[in-house]
Amino acid sequence: MAASSQPFDLITMGRIGVDLYPLQSGVPLSRVETFGKFLGGSAANVAVAAARLGRRTAVITRTGDDPFGTYLHEALREFGVDDRWVTPVPGLPTPITFCEIFPPDDFPLYFYRQPKAPDLEIRGDELDHSALRRARIFWMTGTGLSEEPSRSATLAALRARDRAGTTVFDLDWRPMFWRDPEQARPHYREALRYATVAVGNLDECEVATGVREPQACAEALLAAGVELAVVKQGPKGVLAVHRDGGRAEVPPVPVEVVNGLGAGDAFGGSLCHGLLSGWDLERVMRHANAAGALVASRLACSSAMPTAKEVEELLASLA
Repeated sequence: MAASSQPFDLITMGRIGVDLYPLQSGVPLSRVETFGKFLGGSAANVAVAAARLGRRTAVITRTGDDPFGTYLHEALREFGVDDRWVTPVPGLPTPITFCEIFPPDDFPLYFYRQPKAPDLEIRGDELDHSALRRARIFWMTGTGLSEEPSRSATLAALRARDRAGTTVFDLDWRPMFWRDPEQARPHYREALRYATVAVGNLDECEVATGVREPQACAEALLAAGVELAVVKQGPKGVLAVHRDGGRAEVPPVPVEVVNGLGAGDAFGGSLCHGLLSGWDLERVMRHANAAGALVASRLACSSAMPTAKEVEELLASLA
C-alpha cells in the first residue's frame, strides 16, 4: 500500500458490509417485504461519521470481489471516505447484515459472514505503516481480533503506531464472532497495551476487563494501559475517566428512537472529532451523545450520520 502524502485525521480498521434494513418498523423479518440498502460495518461507519463532521478519514478493510463490494467503494467515496486501503478478496462474498426494527430498544441483527468475512482477511504485510503512524487518530475494533490473519494484522498496526497520537480501541464485542469471552480476553488485553483510548458498553467492558460496574470498568481499562476510558451505560448515559483525573458523566439525549443501530458509531465519529478539536471531556461526551441520538432517531446508519450543524442545533435545543 502506497504512503499517503498528507496525514489523515482518522484511519479506521475493521468491519465493513452491506446493511439491509426493513422499511417496515415493528414487523418480523419473516414478513418484511421491502428493504433499504446501506453501507454498514462499525469501522466504515465511524469513518463516515467523522467525515460528516469535516474530518479527513480513511478505512482499512476488505470486501468481496462482487457487486456489493463495488457498491461499498462507491458509498465510501460519496461520503468522503478514502477507500485506497479497501481491497477485494476473490472467492469470498461481501458480508450482508439484516436487522429487525422494534423501537425503542429491540433491534436484532442477523450477520451473513460465511464462509468467512473478507474484512477478516486483512494482512499485516499490506499495511501502510507510515500512514498509520502519521494519522492523528487510529481506530481499531475487537471484531478485528476474532480471527487470523486480521488479528495479527490489527496487532501489527498497533505496534507500528506505537501509541503515536491517539489510538482508539473500540471494544466492539460481538459474541457470534467468538466461542466465548475467555477466548477473547487475552487478545483484548494485548491490544489495550497499545491503545490510548478504550470505548465500550458494559458488556464489552466486562469482556475486556472481567468487571461490570461502570467505575470499576473505567479503572480496569486505565490499569490496562489506556489514558481515557469511555464506558457507555445505555439509558444512564456515558462515563468518561481520564488518567490525569478528569471525569465526565453525561446523561443520554432524549429522542424518539427509530433504529438504535449505528448510534454507537456516530458516537465514535463524534468522539474522534471532539478529541481532535481539543475540547474538554464533558463537551466531547455531550457532542458524542447528541450525534448518537440523532442517528437513533433515523432509520439508517451511515447515511444518517449527522453534520456538525445538526449536532450543534440539537445541543442548543437542550440548553
